Amino acid sequence: MFSANEGETGVGTSQGAARPVTRAQPGPDNHTFLVCRTVRSGQVIKCPGNVVVMGDVHPGGEIIAAGHVIIMGTLKGVVHAGAEGFEGAVVLAFRLQPTQLRIAGYISRAPDDGDSTGAGGPEMARVQEAAVVIEKYQPGNEKRWLNQA
Repeated sequence: MFSANEGETGVGTSQGAARPVTRAQPGPDNHTFLVCRTVRSGQVIKCPGNVVVMGDVHPGGEIIAAGHVIIMGTLKGVVHAGAEGFEGAVVLAFRLQPTQLRIAGYISRAPDDGDSTGAGGPEMARVQEAAVVIEKYQPGNEKRWLNQA
């Protein structure tokens, strides 16, 4: 599932290759890939672990990861965290305005009114009680959602 296809930019390609970073548990494959650029329309990043994007994900851009996804910018494209069924995966971004947001087998999207729940700070999406919930990120609460997996 995690290979770069023609027209995609991801691990193993010459343009914008993600770099693995060692990490501790939890998360599939215990690898974190660092993408040091904005993901633009038409670009797809597929990784067998976690992904950290140092930039925005524009509409038409896509991130697919077996683990968690952290975006140090605005998410306006598509993200699929926990792509191999990991329901404990989370999506963190400075601003969540996704075209589509998937965690494991759960699918969500931005509200129709375009308003975001946490315009004053980082936001987190996770699965809770069989639904994707988006809330303001609260530092220090990591143990609560990391241990639910």
